[in-house]
Amino acid sequence: MRLSASDASFLYAESHSGPMHISAIYIIEGELAYETVFQHIADRIHLIPAYRRKVALVPINMGHPKWVEDPDFDLKYHVRNHQLPPGATLEEGIDAASKLNEPMMDRNHPLWCCYVISGVEDRTLLLQMTHHAMIDGASGVELSTILYDFDPKGEPVPPDEQGWHPKPPPGGFELFTEALQENLENLPRMDAADMSPAALSEQSEKQQALIRRAGELFSGFVTRPAITAPFNASLIGPERRVRFLKRGFAEIREVRRALGGTINDVVLTVVSEGIARYLQAHDEPVGNQHMRIMCPVNVRTEDQQGSLGNQVSAIFPSLPAWSMPLKNRLAVVCAETERIKKDEDAQALTLASESTANVWPLAMAPTHLVGTPLDPTAVLARVPWPIPPKSGWRPPNAGINFVCTNVPGVQMPQYLAGHQILDTIGLLILTGNIGFSVTVSSYNKQLYFNFICEPRLLPDLELVVESVSDAFEELLAEAREHVAELTGNK
Repeated sequence: MRLSASDASFLYAESHSGPMHISAIYIIEGELAYETVFQHIADRIHLIPAYRRKVALVPINMGHPKWVEDPDFDLKYHVRNHQLPPGATLEEGIDAASKLNEPMMDRNHPLWCCYVISGVEDRTLLLQMTHHAMIDGASGVELSTILYDFDPKGEPVPPDEQGWHPKPPPGGFELFTEALQENLENLPRMDAADMSPAALSEQSEKQQALIRRAGELFSGFVTRPAITAPFNASLIGPERRVRFLKRGFAEIREVRRALGGTINDVVLTVVSEGIARYLQAHDEPVGNQHMRIMCPVNVRTEDQQGSLGNQVSAIFPSLPAWSMPLKNRLAVVCAETERIKKDEDAQALTLASESTANVWPLAMAPTHLVGTPLDPTAVLARVPWPIPPKSGWRPPNAGINFVCTNVPGVQMPQYLAGHQILDTIGLLILTGNIGFSVTVSSYNKQLYFNFICEPRLLPDLELVVESVSDAFEELLAEAREHVAELTGNK
């Protein structure tokens, strides 16, 4: 099974400072033995065929890599035990999980791993890591419905009646010749014979308009650079820190009903205001500056439900980098997201991505060195790029400031071996000069703001969490005050 261009891009972009696996920390009620968790996963591994496949790189990258069955698959390699010192706190457990999540995964094995973290009183932490080449946020949620139960007594697991008999992996010559043959077969050819001239013209005009819009978006990155925040001031190193904030999902709906906008609008409002206050606290020059946020958009169709891989586009809202009243910021966010919808930015970027999907992968051949003894990114990770002094010049930011992704989860409790999963903390990828990002996820009627940073670039993550929390409280208070004024109950 050959990787799509989108899936393969996460392998090509990977480095020791920017591993491309997406992860989640599950905080589980009670103390679970490693053997119990191992057996729970062993009973279900046959339901996830992708977890027994590894990457096979094509010589000189004549084609994108393939997923092939790993004849040496060993579940004990993928499900590991990590014991914390006695009396460890939950925060120390999260820090340990964040540390375990830092290294790249070995490409000689299937690209997933699970750590059972013990030592926190009356809690077990589970760190689930899966490479982004295999899943996106939405398919990660679907995967959790296979690994975990909705019933504390457990649910029937279909037996593996046929057993697992892996096919021998193809050799280098076979991979090369197969890719070469596919390239010859996929040479551009006309597929318009069955379309009327009018339909073809209409489709062409629509596509051309979207392609032009995509070009405008990318050129705008250069002509209208975003603020260069402290967490964008240098290339990231390999270290990470994680914190999270939890609020009732009903509170988000309360704000939305009172003040308008979508759930995503409310999320972007409190997150962007939190970052604006963080910049203000650090005396950053924010006047007339804007932050550019990447917000992934799930474009998975109904017939793609249940499949792994990546089906995402993105939008890039540009929002004020200075602090402002919360109702005003919500209005700005709503106006920006409405403009993005009207201009069909997500559709334009999807079409642009599809138009370049058949780019010859040969140019990515040097990335084959990543993860090998000759990997140049390992040296850069050991000696991270220096951070310029605050008073020094910062280059214009023609990229983004951070990623804010919203991953809807299941809205009822899940269980592992009869123990309830209390909280889920999503860990997002950091790469390039993006030293901070946010995963917003929901689980069991709770909304989680999950913050991850590179601590050299953002040493005070707690201040970000506090700023976002304060912004949320103020927006909620304004929403309730607005309702009171309308109903005369003030």
